[in-house]
Parts: sequence; structure tokens; C-alpha cells
Amino acid sequence: MTATTDARPTPIPRPKGVAATISAARGLTGDPCPTLDALGAELGATFEVPAGPMKMVVVGDPAHLSELYATPTEAFIWGHRLNVLRFFVGDGSMIVSDGDDHRRRRGAAQPAFARRRLDGWVPMVVDEADRTIDTTIASSAGVIDLFPVGRRLVLRVVINALFGAGFSARAAEIDGLIEPAKIYLEQSFIRQLPHPFPFTRRARARDGRKRFDRLVDEQITRRRAESRSDSADVLDLLLSSGDLSDAEIRDQVVTLIAAGYDTTASSIAWTLTRAASAPGVWDRLRAEADTVLGSVELGPSTLQQLPYAKAVVREALRLHPAGVFSPRQATRDVAIGPHVIRKGSFLLLCPYLAGRDPGAWDEPLRFDPDRHLTADGADVVPANPAWVPFGRGPRHCIGFALAEMELILILARFAQRLDLDLVSSEVPVPFGMVVNRPTGGVKATARLRDRVV
Repeated sequence: MTATTDARPTPIPRPKGVAATISAARGLTGDPCPTLDALGAELGATFEVPAGPMKMVVVGDPAHLSELYATPTEAFIWGHRLNVLRFFVGDGSMIVSDGDDHRRRRGAAQPAFARRRLDGWVPMVVDEADRTIDTTIASSAGVIDLFPVGRRLVLRVVINALFGAGFSARAAEIDGLIEPAKIYLEQSFIRQLPHPFPFTRRARARDGRKRFDRLVDEQITRRRAESRSDSADVLDLLLSSGDLSDAEIRDQVVTLIAAGYDTTASSIAWTLTRAASAPGVWDRLRAEADTVLGSVELGPSTLQQLPYAKAVVREALRLHPAGVFSPRQATRDVAIGPHVIRKGSFLLLCPYLAGRDPGAWDEPLRFDPDRHLTADGADVVPANPAWVPFGRGPRHCIGFALAEMELILILARFAQRLDLDLVSSEVPVPFGMVVNRPTGGVKATARLRDRVV
């Protein structure tokens, strides 16, 4: 809804005083989670923080989020000058595009996430989880950090699912090319400001992207020479669409791999941390997995038979969404509740605050998967406007169904086959600007279960 000129909106809450404003701006652009906790407690779930000529409006109130998700996308732009992801994913990426360009680029990749394709990937995800358990975790002695282990697992799943054998054989190489960008984007916003200097984190990330482009170009050349017509994976679909240039294809590939696996890897880290530390959760996951993964043929119905694993994943995502912000810039005045967000403001839609809103969740900081189940243990459709880790509307995460499937199956298989003892039962401090993960990783002793059903 666009504000009328004669409206008298209620001012959006903001920090009081110059020192508090500077501290808030520095925190949001450097260490967001503790800053959001403090500002949310003081100002409410929707507030603004002026930062020089830029005005940041954090929107975490579930009612306000619902209004924004219902607002036409033309009221916002995603490809604004402060979108730090553009540096690595490229100007032609769907996630930094707007209008017709966004629709064209997203439309070329969307068929790859059809339900029938997702169903076909179920056995592969479980097989990759088994491979990780058998080749990495089983051979570990003492304490192991499950964050990098899970990260490599998720990367193999994403590459296998979306890009096939031509890429999966080079998963370790791809991981090495993307890692510099991950390190660079974890820095504070100030440290990500553009510069041309060599031998820096930005330079290493830029070099990794150039080398990644060469890898993609090799695949494009090979597939065109083969005249493939079966549209077997995302790259085939992008090539066959005829709507994208080679530069745009490269940008979609790096977007789907880099964004698709780093966020999911962080989410599996949080999910394992919470599931292994909450009393009784691991045992319930195991009992369910023994019934479903132990005796039922893996396929389209598998996910529907794992409602408790799904509930655990959704509860972890409620408390620890991989991206605490979803940024965009207002192209016109936009009303939310009694407030008006002024044209030019940078909106930070915040699933982190929405997931901890006391008006939406009973005892919001308590980890309780049962809140996502009906009384008889069935899955609750996630219609709660306060549960938005993947966003909503036409700009929701294109790979959300794949990510949720990975998380559910990996969690269930780990619970079925492993005994986990975390080094610490304390909830870790979140770390990271673009994608947040547990500080210190997921340190645990992991033992193979004596007998798997």
C-alpha cells in the first residue's frame, strides 16, 4: 500500500541520541544478531536506524512483514548499490535483479525445482549422508567439528542435484573457489567496501570467481558440443531456455551453488546443535528414522513420513534463519501498520526477530519442535506469518524446497546412525554478516550406532 500525502503516520521507533545511533548502525552492519536482540527488546521488532544519508529500517514485526510481502515487488529494488552479494554472484544473478530481468532469469531456472525432480533426489541425499558418515565421521577419533563436514556434504548434494556428474567430480575444487568469497562476505559491511588492492580478501574472492567462470565455460562448451536435449539438470535448462547470455548463465550457476549450499550448511549446523542438545529430541528423531528410513523404500513419500524431523528443522530455522536479513530498497513511500517507510530507505526484512516475537510464539526462546506439529503428531503447514526463513511471495528463496529436503533427510539419517555428544550444551553465539552460523562450529564426539534398524 502506498502512503497518502495527507496521512499522519506514527514515527518508526529509532535509537535515542547520536552515540546510540552510531552503535546501532555499527552493530547491524558488523555483528547483527546481538544488536537485533538488544534493539528489538528496546524498540520493538520494527525500527529504523539512520546512518548518514542512508536510513535502515529493520522490519521484524510479523504483521508488518505480511504487509510487505503482499506489497507489489515494483515498490522495491534488490539490485541496489549496497547489495554486497553482487560482487561475487555477478550483475546478471537473479538475486540482484529486478523487474523483467529478474522474472526472465528466475524463470529459466525454476523448472529445475519441480516436485518430481525433488522426489527423485531423495535417495541421493541419503546416500551422500551415508557416504559422509562412513568415510569422514566413522574414521574420526575424539572431537570432530561437524560444521565443515556438513558443509562438504551439502555441497555434494547441491552439485549432484542441480548440475550432475560434470560438476560433482570437481566438488572439492569448487569448494576451494567459493571459500574466499564466504570469508570475505562474513566481514562487517565496512570491510566489504569496494577497492582495487591486490593480496586482500576481496582480491582472493574476485580471483576465485574468475576461476569458477572458467570451469563453467568448460561445461558450457562441452554440453553444446554434445547437443544435449534431455534437460537433465539446471545447466542444461539454462542453456536450452535461449533467454540467457553466457554471462547470465555463469551468474545463475554461481548463485545456485554458492547461495544454495552455504545457507543450508549453516542451517544444518544449527539444526544438529539444537537437536543434539535438547533432551529427548535425538531419541525421537532416531525412532522415526528407524521406521521410515529403515524399512520403507526411499522416494516421493519419504519426507511426508518424517514429520518430527521436519518439525525439528523448522524450529531450528525459526530461531536461527541462515540469513537474519533480507535487504531491499524502497522505490516509493510504503505504509506498514501505522508507519510509513520513506522512498529510498533500505529495508532489512528480519526473519530472526519474527521468529523470536513473543506475540507470535509461546516462550519464543525455548526450542520446542512440537509447536510445528498437530496434537496427533502430524505436520503443521507453516502458514504462521512469523515463520519466514525463506521469505514469501514472488521473491521467496527459489531453492527452499531443496534446502528443506536436505535438512530433513540429513538430520534423520544422522540421528539414525550416530550417537552425538556435543562438547558444550550452551547455545553458541551466531557469527557472520550475510549467513550466520554457530561460532566455533559444531564440536562433538560422534560414534556409529551399534545397530541400525
